[in-house]
Amino acid sequence: MSKPRGLLERLDAGEVVVGDGGFLFCMEKRGYVKAGPWTPETTVEHPEAVRQLHREFLRAGADVMQTFTFYASEDKLKNRGNDAIKIGCEAVNQAACDLAREVANEGGALVAGNICQIPSYLSGKGKEACQAEYKKQLDVFVKNDVDFLIGELFEHVEEAEWATEVMKATGKPVVCCLTISASGDLNGVSVKDCTLRLAKSGADVIGVNCFFDPDVCIETVRLMKAALDEAGIKKHLIIQPIGFKTPESLGGKFKLGFCGLPDFPFGLESRILTRWDCHRYAREAYDLGVRYIGACCGFEPYHVRAIAEELAKERGKYPPASDKHGLWGSALKQHTYPWVRPRSTRSYWENVEPTSGRPYAGAMRKTVDIFNRSSGHQDMKQQVEMTSEKEVQELKDRIEKSTTHVGM
Repeated sequence: MSKPRGLLERLDAGEVVVGDGGFLFCMEKRGYVKAGPWTPETTVEHPEAVRQLHREFLRAGADVMQTFTFYASEDKLKNRGNDAIKIGCEAVNQAACDLAREVANEGGALVAGNICQIPSYLSGKGKEACQAEYKKQLDVFVKNDVDFLIGELFEHVEEAEWATEVMKATGKPVVCCLTISASGDLNGVSVKDCTLRLAKSGADVIGVNCFFDPDVCIETVRLMKAALDEAGIKKHLIIQPIGFKTPESLGGKFKLGFCGLPDFPFGLESRILTRWDCHRYAREAYDLGVRYIGACCGFEPYHVRAIAEELAKERGKYPPASDKHGLWGSALKQHTYPWVRPRSTRSYWENVEPTSGRPYAGAMRKTVDIFNRSSGHQDMKQQVEMTSEKEVQELKDRIEKSTTHVGM
């Protein structure tokens, strides 16, 4: 099998590269990752689960399979009594490389070797000790000839610089993501200075990931782009936000993002992004000039599919996972219930306002309760033929005339 075109080759040509989603949260929800340590020993313990999630993201349109090696450094595997160290750094990372490459080869995707922040940095052990920890993972990635390297979840630009230096020494293309908002890193280094320092350290692609929602991340990347443009530095941009709303962090008001919220990590469902939020995010990121557009914690495969669908024209293709559900809910024309069929358009979903928070949090909500659901009634008679546009319009008119507001 011929090797796929490289990351920088694609980005240099102005192509969109869609990243995969948030393995850590997906796997925790599925029962394969322990919340707390958040380490990925499941690559060894349950490789079939990791393989399947890779395939779901590939089918959703992802161009990159990141190795599931977030928090797979040796010091993290044994941090705070975690017993994943019994499996070991090399075994976890090797299994992750095998799984990512296997699935990437099924769809011409790229494999990215992933490293992130480590306990050694947070413990103040210094540059030499930290770089030795990164290198243990990177040696496995180099041996497996991954297509590029990605460092992420760096809350301090100093650690990101140290990691980038070690990644750059491998000769592989380097992507580096800071986990910061508009206020800069946790030491108070501005977004502008963070950006220029990463550029100087040799990162080929610079951006943000995790902790913050698309709105906050786009705000931050806009500042990064301005810093690069002002300095006359040419670098590609990446953005990989979380799948939960964090408006508290807009304008750099709250540096800790979702992990500083009282509902982290088990009560975040009321904050989850809709598919339309993902469409809007993808379009805004693209219009800003970002070409590596991906996802992080909280993003499921259907969220990534929304990104790929929004940018289908630019990419020249739709993801395979779009075949079944129909674009923008067009398959809803075949829905059993007549009041759902008019929801088969993009305009409906662009303008719908989902309930904010839990159902009882809203003072008022709209309801549709005008159809007779008795067996044999005209409203519920099913047809072999596809719903026509005329029928959809008639249903819309009927619904609009009869929608009621119910107080909670």
